[in-house]
Amino acid sequence: MQTPHIRDYRGQTIHLIGVGGSSMSGLAEMLCDQGYRVTGSDRTDGYLMDDVRAKGIRVMIGHVPENVHGAALVVYTAAIPKDNPELLEAARLGIPAMERATLLGQLMETAACGVAVCGAHGKTTTTSMLSQVLVDCGLDPSVHIGGKLDAIGGSTRIGRGGVFLAEACEFNRSFLQLKPRVAVVLNIDADHLDCYRDIDEIEETFGTFLHLLPPDGTAIGKGTDERVVRQLKRLDCRTLTFGLDNSCDWHPANLAEDEEGHASFTLMRGDETVAEIRMGVPGLFNVENALAALAAADVLGADLRKAAESIAAFKGAHRRFELTGHLNGAELFHDYGHNPAEMRNAVAIARKRCKGTLVAVMQPHTFSRVKTLFNDYLTCTDAADITLVTDICAAREKDPGDIHSGMLVEGMKAHGLNAVWTPSFDDTEAWLREHLAPGDLAITMGCGDINLLNEQISRHEAEKA
Repeated sequence: MQTPHIRDYRGQTIHLIGVGGSSMSGLAEMLCDQGYRVTGSDRTDGYLMDDVRAKGIRVMIGHVPENVHGAALVVYTAAIPKDNPELLEAARLGIPAMERATLLGQLMETAACGVAVCGAHGKTTTTSMLSQVLVDCGLDPSVHIGGKLDAIGGSTRIGRGGVFLAEACEFNRSFLQLKPRVAVVLNIDADHLDCYRDIDEIEETFGTFLHLLPPDGTAIGKGTDERVVRQLKRLDCRTLTFGLDNSCDWHPANLAEDEEGHASFTLMRGDETVAEIRMGVPGLFNVENALAALAAADVLGADLRKAAESIAAFKGAHRRFELTGHLNGAELFHDYGHNPAEMRNAVAIARKRCKGTLVAVMQPHTFSRVKTLFNDYLTCTDAADITLVTDICAAREKDPGDIHSGMLVEGMKAHGLNAVWTPSFDDTEAWLREHLAPGDLAITMGCGDINLLNEQISRHEAEKA
């Protein structure tokens, strides 16, 4: 059966199954802005639903067959099981269906220049940086990111400049559906081992993605990641590297950090001095993200002086080391980091900022990820004074019954960490209320619904005021 194309359904109703996801919510808004009638459904009412509803999109909570009635096309995420009642009903009624990544690829191919940012870590931040740079430089891009960025008014933007910029995810090989002319590879690391055999298969798939570039395309990759470099060398198109080492095409000189981790540096393109930058977001990994964004901006024709000013003004996307409130005089932060490498980065930033006791609050994400990266989880918060671990967020998975957060806590303790199992948000809030003091910092981490804990605490604080 031939894959449907979104261009053939303009003015008709598109139904999105899993509309509360970070990518799907943005696609719903983008379709709405382009003149499609849109409905959506999800199993729970997530934090992005208000943005979707604000577009006038009808959202149904819960998956029932009737939700697809009246739809001309159904779009679903890779996380939706094949026995989903809405998918089954669409098939029974003969309503065509496509996966989310296919839709994103079809939207990208209509642009003069598709730009895709991929990697195990840093995709949303780097895509957000590049989005802000392109807007500030007057290139008027269309944008789709897996997060919310104030500079573009949310997670999507409809532009007229011919550039379509999108975050490209390797989960379920979905980025292979994209049609990029410029590709940015931030890193290649072990993740999503529920759909990949091992790190070697992940690298091979990134290589396949890079080979989607046309001969006149450009690949930009981290020059200190041996897996990325190996794949860049196999390409026939133009390649550029970025990284902290001066062997990379784009690198920093005179790199320094202040006491809270904000870096300043001289931006170098080869031997050429481009600009002086002081980062508005902390962490050396964000310097690498900025280098990647600036390299891509240069390829796209941006004024590098303006681009450097835009990077310096970048304050981060929502749910990326975001200050959400205070409790007992302590600062409360949230970060979307959901695998050990990202959590380690977030805790490192928090450590530099914290003047008292640092409490890391981890919500492990998916049973399969906890199993495959179990040992990495045990030490990724070792820079914190105390680690609280909530129950595992199942997301798309069912509990297999052989893994739980108590096992992580025991493993952490065996490695010398001060770890506590606080299963529910109520348990975690109670612990924080009892123990936090002025000067302390607590950071919640995860890509599930752990951000709702921060909202819960802020709501309770407002009720007390």
